[in-house]
Amino acid sequence: MKCGWPLLFLLASCGGAPAISPNGIVSNNPCIDSILAEIAAPGQIAAVSHYSHDADGGSAPLAWARSMPAIGNTAEEILAAKPRLVLTGNLSSSGTNAALRKAGIEIVAMGVPASVAENDAQIRMIAKAIGREKAGEAMISKIAPPPNDKRRGTALIWQTGGFVAGIGTLQDELLRRAGYTNRAADYGLKQWDMLPLEVMLRNPPDVIFMPLSAKGEEGRALERRASVLRHLKTTRVVNFPDKLLFCGGPTVARVMATLK
Repeated sequence: MKCGWPLLFLLASCGGAPAISPNGIVSNNPCIDSILAEIAAPGQIAAVSHYSHDADGGSAPLAWARSMPAIGNTAEEILAAKPRLVLTGNLSSSGTNAALRKAGIEIVAMGVPASVAENDAQIRMIAKAIGREKAGEAMISKIAPPPNDKRRGTALIWQTGGFVAGIGTLQDELLRRAGYTNRAADYGLKQWDMLPLEVMLRNPPDVIFMPLSAKGEEGRALERRASVLRHLKTTRVVNFPDKLLFCGGPTVARVMATLK
């Protein structure tokens, strides 16, 4: 294993990578990182998720994330960091959170928000955990999506791998708040479901939000999809990078700007 691999951001002995300060606050969730980047005080966070060091996958500002050590999701890594508080996703099924609680480490865990209300509640939960309630409320005020201001027709959010944001997702609510009707329901799709290209072509929406580029085989699949969509005379395709689907928090404001 060579220095520069994500795991080795944890090791002070590897190529000068900074050590994680003990008894600090660590986050191993990139969506939580994106919130911390705006509400945490300088120097308050001891480590962030290794995903946040990835320019393509992270939702937090890259320079902010890379100014701190990165940490992974295993109990061994987190225990070695000796944090006093861990902000994390719902990893109880893997045993990680159970192991941390057994070691006496405080945990604040949360899932993926399915609505604007859940997103706001998670921001407040994180802000309270780190003692930054006022900053949390300021963020909520800044990213609050306005109500519908006009009707914009039907739309679809289509992920690189073919998944569509269906009814009951945060993205569905944001579509509605931007004035769109989510066409996913017309295709009989669930919250997150696969949409075959042939099914969409029988009844295309007015707008399709999807990534226009990706790496490797996913990129080639996107190009094949885009080449077919170019023949739809009444459907507009708008660039919507997958990273806009990963998180709530401040990403909500970026999503709404794109939808509008």
